Amino acid sequence: MSKVSEIKEKLVAINRITKVVKGGRRFGFAALVVAGNQKGQVGYGQGKAKQVPDAIKKASEAAKKSLIKIPLRDGRTLHHDVKGKSGAGKVVLRSAPAGTGIIAGGAVRAICEMSGIQDVVGKSIGSANPYNLIRAVFVALGSQQTPKDISLIRGKKIKDIVARR
Repeated sequence: MSKVSEIKEKLVAINRITKVVKGGRRFGFAALVVAGNQKGQVGYGQGKAKQVPDAIKKASEAAKKSLIKIPLRDGRTLHHDVKGKSGAGKVVLRSAPAGTGIIAGGAVRAICEMSGIQDVVGKSIGSANPYNLIRAVFVALGSQQTPKDISLIRGKKIKDIVARR
């Protein structure tokens, strides 16, 4: 039960949707939420409802179901620079030295905070649509390879792959 309680959520966007009907306008709301345990697990979810709290609740439940594990270097940054693309949303995430902080805006910052990445430089290129940006960040984080993965592929030792720091 403690595993569920340590997952934090962050609201990224709320959109008001209008449906025009015979009697006037019907309003609905769409919410986008990012959830994570700040130790390498992160997920996102979307929810739609007639009221804002219901949309947020649906989105946070979806986010908790879609959690993925992200490999972190020293528990604070990425192993290497990554690029991701989803629709018109493109994102570049660069690993950074300790003390840099999260230099990223909007949706990219929310994912970094919830995943536990403390030092990263992020840049969104093209679309600023948070839905596409979040999907692009997840593509980028999924394309990340750890030195352990690369050592298995190449058949070498990890110390041969990791550069001397």
